[in-house]
Formats: sequence, structure tokens, C-alpha cells
Amino acid sequence: MGAMRLTHVTTAELDRLEFHAVRSGEHEGVAAELLDLANRVDAGSEISRAELFVRAGEQWEMAQEFERACAAYQRAIDDGGPTVIDAHALSAGALLQLNEVERAYTHLRRLESEDPPGLQTYIHVAEALYAHDDLEGAERWATRGARRFLRMDPSPYVHDLLSELLRIRFRIRVDLGLDEDALDRRLDAQ
Repeated sequence: MGAMRLTHVTTAELDRLEFHAVRSGEHEGVAAELLDLANRVDAGSEISRAELFVRAGEQWEMAQEFERACAAYQRAIDDGGPTVIDAHALSAGALLQLNEVERAYTHLRRLESEDPPGLQTYIHVAEALYAHDDLEGAERWATRGARRFLRMDPSPYVHDLLSELLRIRFRIRVDLGLDEDALDRRLDAQ
């Protein structure tokens, strides 16, 4: 057997693959290609092995292949490398799609017990819980994320993500019948 050739994956290559999946609808093929790249990526790659596993999982989800998505997310978790959205959060969302509620919440409890996640992870969890009718959980995650990131001096990118999280939180709170609070009023100031 020959040695496996290691490869370096750039953001531009990842964007090209994901754009192809959107344009063609070939999510399964792109997911398989991303898994192959993850298995061959070198340590100095611009895109981490864990992020490639996550992106493959997202493609499997778009193909409605939630078991395969969970397997890809688990590989990202096992890898432990950096990802834009925490793989525990993504796995929880896919497990909710499979109605594996207890397993999903196990991932969320694990996520809560670790270092605070990034803003995109808070957005993902709030949206996943909202989509699966856990409005109280969604509101709690959105509130925690908003409070954490409001204390920081955000870049324009983080400011936009924070605005998105505040809008999601407001929608959830309206559905819960809650009165407007100080975080809701931040939307008016933006």
C-alpha cells in the first residue's frame, strides 16, 4: 500500500466545494469529498481537520442524512480541533432531527460545562431549540450568548452576529409572551 498523500485545504477551496453543493444539490458527494479531505489534511492546513468534519456533517444534514451528520460531528468532537460552530451544538441539532432528545441534551449539557462557546454556537443552539419547540431553552441560550458578547468590544463581524442573536432572542421572547427587556431594547439602538 502506498502512503496517503497529505493535503492543505484553504478557505477558498472550502468555499468552492460548498458553493458547488448549493448550486448542484450534490450534498452527499460534497460531504464524502469533505470527509476524504479531513482524513488527508496536513497539520498546517488553513482549515482544520475538525472543521472539515463539521462541514461534511452540515452537508449530510442538507441531504437529510442525520445519522451520517452525527457521525461526522462525532469525528470532529473526537479530533478536538478548532471549529467555527462547536461540534457538540451541531450534533445536538442533528440528534433533535432524529428525535434523539436525551442524547441531544447530553451534548448541550457538555457544551455548557466547558469553556463558553463562540457566538455562532449560541446562535445555532438557540435556533435548533426554537425549531424543536424548546422555547425556554432557546431563550436561555440566546440570553446567555447575548450577555456574554455584549460585554466585549465587538468587531463589525461580531456586531452583526450579535444583532442576529438578539433578533432570534426577541422572536423567541415574543412567542413566549414575555415583556420587552433591556436586551430587547438593544435592537432598537442598533
